[in-house]
Amino acid sequence: MDHKTLIVIVGPTAIGKTALAISLAQHFSTEIISADSRQFFTEMEIGTAKPSAFELAQAPHHFINSHSIKQLFSTGDFELEALRILESLFKKQDIAILVGGSGLYINAVCNGLDELPDTDLQIREELNQRLAVEGLATIKAQLKQLDPEYFERVDQSNPQRMIRGLEFFLSTGHKLSSYQTHTKKKRPFNILKIGLNQDRTELYNRINYRVDLMMETGLLNEVEGLAPYRNYNALKTVGYTELFDFLDGNIQLQEAIDQIKQNTRRFAKRQLTWFRKDEETKWFEPSQTTEIINYILSKKD
Repeated sequence: MDHKTLIVIVGPTAIGKTALAISLAQHFSTEIISADSRQFFTEMEIGTAKPSAFELAQAPHHFINSHSIKQLFSTGDFELEALRILESLFKKQDIAILVGGSGLYINAVCNGLDELPDTDLQIREELNQRLAVEGLATIKAQLKQLDPEYFERVDQSNPQRMIRGLEFFLSTGHKLSSYQTHTKKKRPFNILKIGLNQDRTELYNRINYRVDLMMETGLLNEVEGLAPYRNYNALKTVGYTELFDFLDGNIQLQEAIDQIKQNTRRFAKRQLTWFRKDEETKWFEPSQTTEIINYILSKKD
């Protein structure tokens, strides 16, 4: 492991990425950059499973509570800001840590984003109006038909991602997936990727337990307080949309909780599908912290 190295920790939601990142940050006396696209937002606390105040005190973190749901913060913005932070960190130390389950944000830092043609903002506005009137289902169905490759790769519960793919096709006549060449930009640091996974039953139990804990610690109250902002893209995500449906009287509370668990499990499955495609990732179980540290140290030689 020559010169400066970025350790990247990936894996499905609830697998234990935060705990590992903190252990590694303490071992190597370094800092953590979060690549969880929902943990950026100050207003979304419980439903995003942010690191606790105790965990945040164990190691310096970046991009936790860094933005408001009212701000536009794109993947490209994240790439630029994260690279600026890494440039500063690498002046002081040889290792930094990037951790999260948002594949597009991880990819932006590691490989860079493709240059894309401009799209028609009027089409975006029309699609957002469709979303408000018809809901996400019709947009998802059309995108699946027009660009199934992109549809399968992204978070299908994220309206912003669905609209982006459909907007691109309707504006250019081309699939967004065809422009995602995955041509890597050269970074001035080495990248070492660590993946976390475990038996699926155990992972799903962890997800179900986490959702129950969120409800016990006030997720419903959090969602009620965010109701005036429910049309912001940040809130159109698992854990929030289901409880908005409950508050609207469309479903019972237990049904909403069950849907959160089911949708989170589906999201975890898609995350694993995404990350497993990267042959550079070395996989471990969450309990193998010592083995992971030894693996990182072995790359120094």
